[in-house]
Order: sequence, then structure tokens, then C-alpha cells
Amino acid sequence: MPDIIINDIIVSFPFQPYPVQEEYMKKVIECLQNNQHGVLESPTGTGKTLNLLCSSLSWLLTKKAQLQAQVITGAIEKKDFGGHFFKHLTNGLEKAAGLPDNVQNFGWTMPKIIYASRTHSQLSQAMHELKRTSYKHVATAVLGSRDQLCIHPEVSKETSTFNKIHMCHAKIKSRTCFYYNNVETKKDDPVFKQEVLDIEDLVKVGQKHRCCPYFLAKELKQTADIVFMPYNYLLDPKTRRSQGIDLQNTIIILDEAHNVEKVCEEAASLQISSTDVAMCIDEVTAVMQDVSKDDDLQNDFSSDTVQKDFTAEDLCILKTMFLELEKAIDSIELKNRAEGDTFPGGYIFELLEKAELTHGKEQLVVEKLEKIILYLTTTNTSPFARKGNALQKFSDLLRTAFNSGRASVARYREKVKRCYKVHIQMEEQKKNYKNDIWENKKATKTDGKLISYWCFSPGFGMEQMVEQGVRSVLLTSGTLSPLKPFISELGIPIAVQLENPHIVTEKQVCVGILSQGPDSHPLNSSYNTRNDPKYIRSLGRTVYNFSCIVPHGLLIFFPSYPIMRKCRDEWQNMGLWTQITERKPIYVEPNSKDGFVNVMNEYYQKIKDPSCKGAIFMAVCRGKVSEGLDFANANGRAVLIIGLPFPPFKDPRVVLKQRYLEEIRTAEKEGLTGQEWYQLEASRAVNQAIGRIIRHKNDYGAVILCDCRFENPNFKKQLSAWLRPYIKKFTNFGMITKELREFFRNAESTLPQPNNTRTQYGNIDISLPAVVANFETTISHSRQKLQDNSATERPKDGFDIDMYLNEHAKDKQPQKSQTAINFSACKLKDNQSTCELAKYNDEPATKRRKINILPLGVDSYFSKPSTSSLEASKNHSVNFTQNVEEANQDDKKTLGKQYLKDVKRVLSVDDYKIFARMIQSYTQSGNFEELLKTLSNLFPPTGQLRHLFIGFKSFLKKQHMANFENYVNI
Repeated sequence: MPDIIINDIIVSFPFQPYPVQEEYMKKVIECLQNNQHGVLESPTGTGKTLNLLCSSLSWLLTKKAQLQAQVITGAIEKKDFGGHFFKHLTNGLEKAAGLPDNVQNFGWTMPKIIYASRTHSQLSQAMHELKRTSYKHVATAVLGSRDQLCIHPEVSKETSTFNKIHMCHAKIKSRTCFYYNNVETKKDDPVFKQEVLDIEDLVKVGQKHRCCPYFLAKELKQTADIVFMPYNYLLDPKTRRSQGIDLQNTIIILDEAHNVEKVCEEAASLQISSTDVAMCIDEVTAVMQDVSKDDDLQNDFSSDTVQKDFTAEDLCILKTMFLELEKAIDSIELKNRAEGDTFPGGYIFELLEKAELTHGKEQLVVEKLEKIILYLTTTNTSPFARKGNALQKFSDLLRTAFNSGRASVARYREKVKRCYKVHIQMEEQKKNYKNDIWENKKATKTDGKLISYWCFSPGFGMEQMVEQGVRSVLLTSGTLSPLKPFISELGIPIAVQLENPHIVTEKQVCVGILSQGPDSHPLNSSYNTRNDPKYIRSLGRTVYNFSCIVPHGLLIFFPSYPIMRKCRDEWQNMGLWTQITERKPIYVEPNSKDGFVNVMNEYYQKIKDPSCKGAIFMAVCRGKVSEGLDFANANGRAVLIIGLPFPPFKDPRVVLKQRYLEEIRTAEKEGLTGQEWYQLEASRAVNQAIGRIIRHKNDYGAVILCDCRFENPNFKKQLSAWLRPYIKKFTNFGMITKELREFFRNAESTLPQPNNTRTQYGNIDISLPAVVANFETTISHSRQKLQDNSATERPKDGFDIDMYLNEHAKDKQPQKSQTAINFSACKLKDNQSTCELAKYNDEPATKRRKINILPLGVDSYFSKPSTSSLEASKNHSVNFTQNVEEANQDDKKTLGKQYLKDVKRVLSVDDYKIFARMIQSYTQSGNFEELLKTLSNLFPPTGQLRHLFIGFKSFLKKQHMANFENYVNI
């Protein structure tokens, strides 16, 4: 690995760095050398993670060597060079060894790096990068939650994180967790320190050595040079305290820092309702009843697994406190019952004081609450009977409200008054209340109030973190632009800034603003037009056109889930969805975590499939796909941004944030206006979505901003700096189609292509997409495959549809009495280069016909066979003309192959196997009733897959045609 010298620090890098990488590492080292904070933006694909790790660790190792040299020098001068000195040197206690004053600026410990990112998957990627460097020998640790790290058979099965924590506490206290008991004896085992262990590695090693990974990580943290953790562990004071994270003399790296503002605000905010307070009263009352029963029965508590570290008097005091608080909340009069009223941040203290909760007293209350919560969560084995959630929520409120840190009470309250708002609104009755048999019905109040204690200043949390003795904070991301408003909100002095360009050239990126669709209808997804059927139709045709041009993967980002679902449903009703899926199968980001991994894997597999033209992934800005996922190379050749993802305009928190910013600007004469922040929120979400493609120096892709509002100069300024020089405005759809065709053609011929990828370009029609495809490659591939596999024997235990087709292409010949299921390639005339796949209909078509595309249905799905390119109509209608030739046996084979592809696209793996066995059985036995039964189960004739049910008609034996048609028409 080459060594380079940056600011007098020798940095070992895996390869010769690019200029932008050297500049980035220079800024990192500058921050660390001068104990300064920095904000560094470098586009995705410029090796940001690798730059961070190599530069920071090289500085750290150099610093440690310098400190140790000074320790030795100081010890020699003091004539204290014995074993006692080496003990101090090993432990890093420089002060005890007699360090000079200039070495003691940051306490007694060696500097340590904390590398934080948003998710565990991003941390795993960073640790994987570390393994590639020459710094993989440094001591590392990674912190995670019990959800990721607990391996106890009972505790790990608990679905509630809250219950899991307290079950773990109880088992530790009673010494009944075998895995925890092994930590002390095995923490120094070299196997845990020989290599970089990410979350998955730590769990595997912990299971192998029967040692708790969660507490082992905490032990490894103590001696680690670099610790990886999600950044809410740092930014949330409650989590920071529970994890025992010491920030003295640390360098904090916040990667993917575009989310830091939001996390800081959310970590310092909290909501509590009248129902929560009522539940607290119920939970304390339940414990009082248990204590009373125990006293009556004179039970000996020594046999209990959980000791009662509270008294009956404690419970009475707490219940009285909650009753007073409930009374105070009920007495609040709201002037605006519909939307709620807003109070200054200090109002939370006034409210709590009515229950005699003041600074100093809250800690005593929190300690008692923790003991009661532990009792409630560990004395009942049923997960449905466990309680303590409401008490935990109230405990968190006290920790959040009274978290003054090192500031005086008066100074802290003044900051709260400036940075917080208390919003109180009527509490809504819980939905699906009648269906929840586990809900405590007595605790639900229909006239209760919801109290929101919201922080609107990210700097509030950042200042508290920096005050813990932090040496330097580095905030970095690919999408921080514009930097000035980002820095103004942080609340800490930023001495070093960087806005790096991208390493790609203009030949690798095509960026354009598209203000109208192929039918010339304006593209505008604002609130007033997003539900307009004309807009949705124009957007669907736009997507179809791009599906014909863009090779491989096409990403589409919508402003929100409701808008994405609306477009999907309308496109299906119009028949556009079917047209698009004929070009590229569509995958949709699920709203929940369930099935997300499977959907992503299916998309990636479809991109790799050489028999397909790629795939489309529809996702949402700020969703799971828009951040952290890699769509390099063929996985993402273009990204369409459908509209601007503004936050909900009438959301109380959004309204109050804008109001807060206006107040700050009025008082300090600087900072963002509420409207600027509102626009910036949308622009940053767009920048993050755009960053999914172009992931390395040889990658290339297109970015299409499909909304006329992007022409506003204010929005252009807020896009990533590297993107702005390439932005073009396309006045009509023809311009962008020509630009994209040339861009991808040139990129494919001039740039290195990744392995196992294939590019096909479709012809494009301006008024209506022409359904065309180049089959020459496919035909030769299919024929070669038939020849190569002609002697291949089908495996007995499995079914391969290609083998099945090959076998029947060889063994079965068409007979007059029946139609065999026999498919091959489409044969074209010499003067034809493209053809449209004929739909699944075996009727001969010998005339020139005019066909209308209808909304999704039988007629639209099964148009007549065609071997000519489609010509666009001048009035932008959906009418088009087809040249139809007599269908021959080769055409039927092609239809069969396309039909199987469509079936495979909609069926699960198991259902597709059933479908394949059905074909085999029907071909051999001719059992029509069994075929009809299986088809009906797979494709219900009255459901959305009706077209696939009817599509099988072309491959029936002739004697079954009439019965099939009668069944369909019932």
C-alpha cells in the first residue's frame, strides 16, 4: 500500500489517492491536529469512508507515539523509569507518569476515535473498509443494542426492546445469565482482539465461546482505539449514559451527517399523554396491591428473583405525585381544541412543579421508578401481562426535561425557553381499540391531552455532547449542501469546511429537468395537481418512455408513500402498469420492514438475469431505499425524482419549526427563514436519493428531475455542488430522449463495463411509447441454448423450465389434433429489425388492423400478433397501427416464452414450481379438470391476474378450447 505524507502525517492508503481524496484527508488531519470541528462534504463514490479511516487512524497512531515518547522523556527527567512507570504507560495514564502540561490538556487518557453512522448496516460497511487497510490491526469495538447482540435463549426471543432490557437486568442481578457470567473470564481472550469484528462477527464469536456479545462489546470499548456505534448512541444523552460512553478526549466522526439535525432534535424531544399518566397510576396501584398481598401472606421475598428495592411509602408518594400531575393536565384549557395550543419551552417545568417535581428531586424519582419498572418487567413471564412501559416513558420525560448537564439550572432553563416549544392538543382515541383484546380499556380517555415537548434546535444536543470533553467533531456526508445553513443550525464553532467535487466527468453523468411529459402535459406533483388524472397519466407515459431507453436498473423516487400508491393504482387502472412491466418488471418499496430484504434481493437478481432488460424500483424519498443502499453499475443507471418531498405542511411540528426559525432570525438577524428551511428539507431528501447511483469512478448514470418546480433557481442552488454544473433544461420530451440515447450509447462504448451486464436500447416514441425490442441477440442465444442442451437430462428432484422447454422442443411435434406447448424464437423478415411480442392468442391475424389500448383488462393484454414497429399518432391518442402477419408455429413458441416470463415475474418460487408441474402433467396426461383447478388457484379468473389465466388459452389442446371459453364466460 502506498504511503503519502499529508500535513506531516504518513498515511497508508490502499491505492494512490485521487486529488479529491487527498484534499479530504488533509482537512480531516487539520481538524485533529488543531482540535477543531469540521464539516466535510464529499459525493458518494469518492471513497469518503476509506479517507476518514486512513487519515484519522494514521493521525491517532502518530499521536500515541508522540505521547508515549513524551512519557518516556518525562520519566527519564524525573528518574522514574521502573516497573511502576510501565504500568502507567500501559494504561495510558500519562499524567501519573509525569507528562508535561501541554500533554495534559485532554485528561488522563489517550485520544480515542468514535466512528458513528446512522444504521448498523452502514457501520458494517465501514468496518469492512477498515479490514482492507493497513490499519486493521488497531483495537476496535462496535456497540449495538440487545436486539442485535443478545444471545440468551429466553431474553433474545422477547419482541419488546423495553422488556428485553429489564429481563436482562434481572438475570444479571440474580447471576442467572450464563453468557454474561463468562464475560469477565473471557474478555481478554485474544480471539476477540485479533481482527476487526462487526456486529455479525461478534455474535458468531460470542455464540462459539458462550460469551455475551453485548457486554463483551462494552469491555472491548474500554481499550479500543476506534469504536463504531449508531450516532443516536452519541446524540441521545439517555442512551449515552446507559451505554457508559465516555467522551473525554475523543474524536467524534459523524458519517452520513445529513441526518444529524433531525436526530439531535428527536433525541431531545418527547411526548406524553393523559393516557400515559393514567397508565402510570394503574401500574403503581398494581404494585401496591402486590405488596399488600405479600404482607398479608407474610411472604419471604428472599426467594424472589427480583428484590423489591422500594417500600409501600415510596409507592404512595409516587401515586400521589401522578394523581396531582393528572389533575394539572386535566385543568389545562385549550383555546384551539381542533389544532391545539403552543406554550414556551419552560412551560414543562411549570407543569411538573404542580406535582412537586423540580430540579434535584427528579433524580430521586427516576431511581425509584427504575426499581419499580424492573419489578414489573421481571415478575411476570407472560409478555402480554408485562407492564412498566408507561413508567419508563415518564422516567424518560424527567431525564429529558431536567438534563442540564454541566450548565447551571438558570442557564439551562434559559436555553430550554429558547430552543423548545410545548404543544398541547386533544388526545385522539386509539384506533382499532375494539380489536385489541390486550388493551387496558380503563386507561383510555377520550377527553385526554397529548403533551409534546419538542426541541427545535440541533445545537442544543450538539453543545451538550461537546461539553463532555470532546476533542474534535467531524460531520461528513455526500449531501450536506448548502453548508452555510447546515452549519448555522449545529450550534458549535466550525473551523474547517470542505465541499468536494465528484471524481466523475461530464461524460459519466446526464442531469436534466423535465417539465412536461410525452403528451406535453406539465409535470408538477404539487398538492393541487398530484391527483389530477391527466398528470398521473402523463407521468406514467414518461416512466414508460424511460423504461424503453434506460438500460438495466431504473430507480424512481416519489415524495411519499401515498403518492406512490396513488400512481401505482391509477397506472394499473389505465393499463399503463402492464405496458411498463412488459419492458421492465417493477418492484415497490414496502412501507414496513417486513419483506424489504426479499424485495431488494429479487430486484438485484432481476438485474443480473441476462434474459431481462433490467428492472424498475419504485421508492420514496427519506425511505429505506433512499439512504445507505448501493445501486452501483447496472443496479442503477438512472434515477427519476418525481416531485419535491416537502414535509407535511400542516403538521404541528413542521409549523412550529418554521415559527421557531423566524423568531431566531428576528432576534439574531441571521439564520434560515422558515420557508428556506422548508425548501431545504425537500432538497436534501432529493440529494440523498440522487446519491444512490454513480458509486465509483467508472460508474455512470442519468438523473432526471421530473417536476417543473426544479427550474426555480432556489432549488438549483440547494442541489449538491457536484451536480449543479451538469444540469440541463429540456424544453420538450424529444430533447431528453435524444440526449439519453446518446448518453448511454457513448457511456457503454467509452467506459469500462462491469461483468455479467447486458445493455439493450429501445426505440422511443414522443407521443406514445412504442413497444419494441431487439430480438436478434435473444434469438441466437435461444437457438444456441437449444443445441447445447438438446441432450441434457432433466433432474429428477427439481424442475427447470428451460430444460422442460428444450425437452419438448426436441421430443414433441405439433399434431393436428392438439396444440403442443412448444416454444422457440421469433423469426423476422430480412427487412425487419424489431417486432412486438404478440399477446397470448392463437387466432391467425392476416389483416391490417387498428387496435385501441384499453384500461387493464383482457382486451388490452391480448392484442394481436405484430412484427412491425409502432407508429405514433399525431394527436397523442393511444391508438396505434400494427402490421399483422399470419401467426406460425415459431410465433407461438415466442409467445410461450414471453408468457412464462410474465408468469415467473408474478409468482413466488413455490407457486412457480406448482405451475411448472401443472404444465408437465397436462402435456403428458391431458387432464383438463386438474389443469383448470390449478390455474384457478394460481390466477383467480375474477382477480388481478385474470389476464394470465386467460393467456393460457393459446396453449390448450384443441378439444379443451370450448370448455375453457365457457368457463371464462361464466
